Amino acid sequence: MTKQLKGGPVRLSVQQAEVLLEQFHTTAEHRGWRLHAVAVMATHVHVVMSAPESVEAEDIVRDLKSYGSRRLTQQSGKPASGTWWTESASRRPLDQESNVESAVRYVAEQQSPLALWVHQEFQWLVPEKRRDALSEIGPGGLRPPLGRTEEVRGLTPPLRQLDNDHVWHPFTAMSAYRDEDAPIIVDAEGFFLIDSTGRRYLDGHSSLWCNIHGHRVPAIDTAIRAQLDRVAHTTLLGLSNQPAIELAAELVRRAPAGLNKVFYADCGAAGVEVALKVAFQYHRQKSTGPEERNLFACMGRAYHGDTVGTISLGGIDRFHSLFCSLMFPALRIPTPQGHEPIDVETLERLLAEHADQLAGFVIEPLVQAAAGILVHPPGYLKTVRELTRKYGILLIADEIAVGFGRTGKLFACEHEEVCPDILILSKGLTGGYLPLAATLVTDEIENAFLGDPWEGRTFQHGHTYTGNPLACAAALASLQLFDENRILENVQELELVLRRELGVLTDLDYSHAAAIQQRVFVRQRGVMVGIELVQDRSTRAPFAASKRIGHQITLACRNRGVILRNIGDTIVLMPAPAMPAELVEQLCHVVIESLQEVLGQLDQSVGG
Repeated sequence: MTKQLKGGPVRLSVQQAEVLLEQFHTTAEHRGWRLHAVAVMATHVHVVMSAPESVEAEDIVRDLKSYGSRRLTQQSGKPASGTWWTESASRRPLDQESNVESAVRYVAEQQSPLALWVHQEFQWLVPEKRRDALSEIGPGGLRPPLGRTEEVRGLTPPLRQLDNDHVWHPFTAMSAYRDEDAPIIVDAEGFFLIDSTGRRYLDGHSSLWCNIHGHRVPAIDTAIRAQLDRVAHTTLLGLSNQPAIELAAELVRRAPAGLNKVFYADCGAAGVEVALKVAFQYHRQKSTGPEERNLFACMGRAYHGDTVGTISLGGIDRFHSLFCSLMFPALRIPTPQGHEPIDVETLERLLAEHADQLAGFVIEPLVQAAAGILVHPPGYLKTVRELTRKYGILLIADEIAVGFGRTGKLFACEHEEVCPDILILSKGLTGGYLPLAATLVTDEIENAFLGDPWEGRTFQHGHTYTGNPLACAAALASLQLFDENRILENVQELELVLRRELGVLTDLDYSHAAAIQQRVFVRQRGVMVGIELVQDRSTRAPFAASKRIGHQITLACRNRGVILRNIGDTIVLMPAPAMPAELVEQLCHVVIESLQEVLGQLDQSVGG
């Protein structure tokens, strides 16, 4: 159907109109608008785009009215009033010759949040604006509505094609990815992600363990916008900026006592690299006399990032073994798990034998996340602290994954009252909004770098976006929300919810789950959960890698509206610390259903 309007032709089929109307309803529902107003405004816009001038056009109008009425009935559970359309339309009937621009202006005159949103969201449909719509999309600018916009616009190839043609995804088997039609996320609301078809997904892994308060959080959004009105970026090399200063002071106030200096980077791995170079240089410049310490201790199955320096400390074969020839040597400490006794004798022997070589001991406190949520026995971190202090080895705590409430306290080190010499923070630092890392050190360490410029004691390291003002503003807003919304108390509640809801996987009283129980190990600390899948719990024999059992579970979860990510055959649940308990319950139910589905199909195939 083509209608000649003053601004040019507008082509809109009934199907395309319904796509737009569906998008309108989806977004409005996410934002809490009243359905009555949604139906009225949406129908106004679409009727104008297909103003009747023939029988066919009148059919479109009738269909749109009927569709809006059906949606209103479906969502409210009550029959739609027969006057909801006519009463609103009669307030100011739209002339049949009005073009789309007039419609946009009309809805803007309604003086309501909904009308203002309509004005923003549908401006790109004005004919003379469509040509430049793509270039105008951006923060504060025009944005197409949710959903299959390319079907209506006809301006660009489908996103799926562009993604497959040009985007190389991290830690992703690209051949399989291109066959699986993974969701393309275009919007978010609270703890849900929304894809290009308008489907909602519960964000069950906090967007790779970084989201804290949910998505599109007003306080953080406002802080970033306010900073945009000042300066988006400037360098910290020889200059400073207000958000970076205020954030450093706030981190020092909250961190374990003694960590008084903050060095910024722009991702977790970069923060670890800072720590390694600081420790290395510190021992050559410390007040007690220089020492050549070139070795670092790390845990078995450790993960600290993907740069060459951080993979040298890594111990996960699928991530690190290929790059062995690039790595520097490291002292690998056996990883204790669960409640097994701490082998203090072996630990001390290893540290004592290499004490004159060890610059630092790098550890993920309490939980090794990327290893599949491996939980250390109580007291292990405190033991490591005592021994590293005894032998003059810097304790470097990598809290990239475990920090900011994941374990039940703001920092994991607090559980055992440990103050490391160096503390590395990232991921949740900005609430999951922007890339930022902070490496905190003691005054003693920073003092070793002081002196006249020509003495060569300066730390010659930095990044272009070190201390980025936008990221620091987001981090300050996030920290304030920890206090205002009592996030740590919520984490303690969620820890109990996770333990209760996932009890079916370990409690033998749940006999109906026996088939799952014999194939899983569940590990948890705070809101960090790992569900390891094995062929047989008694032998701990793994599944063949070709079966991709863990990946099958995440696909089954995705089909049920939950986004998770597996590490091999370990399913990681990492709800945001601020997530409501009822959503965590939903997350657990979906995971259990998905386990039943995939493992049940596996049993059927074996039995057949």
